[in-house]
Amino acid sequence: MIVAYIAVGSNMADPVAQANDAIEALKQLPRSEFIQASMLYSSTPMGPQNQPDYINAVVAIQTELTPLELLDCTQAIELEQGRVRKDERWGPRTLDLDILLYGNENIDSERLTVPHYGMREREFVLYPLAEITPNLTLPDGTELAQLLNSVDRNGLRIWQA
Repeated sequence: MIVAYIAVGSNMADPVAQANDAIEALKQLPRSEFIQASMLYSSTPMGPQNQPDYINAVVAIQTELTPLELLDCTQAIELEQGRVRKDERWGPRTLDLDILLYGNENIDSERLTVPHYGMREREFVLYPLAEITPNLTLPDGTELAQLLNSVDRNGLRIWQA
């Protein structure tokens, strides 16, 4: 079994419910065991600012799924929750599930890049990830704590109802 970390993000169609539903769906993945989910965080959007704030979290699972099988499962969850893929990058979305890490593997294929290409600069990924695994070291040897010291919180806060 490999430990994988999956980022959860939503800013449309009741983002808190979308994030919670996605976490519940990730708990049901085949050949996988749920380890932990971070708290929900609220973050300002990347890219166009004329969209609602996001709700974010990170989930840790142990899985026997291959990376592409896991990708297929996360994309199926996105579709079930109303995700419509558009060409617009960083636009509003009902749900975004990104595989951040898959064990210590480096994957660079047409469909999947792991570690996730943007995770090092994204406070809404790094802080929830650090909440559930503070002593994490990336496949290249970079410590998560080191990345936290180099990224601004940009208004990131724990979500409260």
